[in-house]
Amino acid sequence: MRGDKELVGYLRGFDDYVNLVLEDVTEYEQTVDGWQTTKLDKILLNGNNVSLMIPGSDGPESATPYDPPKSSPGENGVGNE
Repeated sequence: MRGDKELVGYLRGFDDYVNLVLEDVTEYEQTVDGWQTTKLDKILLNGNNVSLMIPGSDGPESATPYDPPKSSPGENGVGNE
């Protein structure tokens, strides 16, 4: 979702505008104290708020931070003279 919220739940329906019906939802909101969670039975999420969907995700706590690969000089044609 846009902002500092993430939702994890089961997708039960959607439409052409990416409005989503989700069941058994856990809402994760990032605060200054860490992640705050809220449990919801069923929600209708407006498609305008959806920025990314990841199938099979367990939420932000299960994510591993992205560590880009390190390249040495001379790789990929950079620094070759």
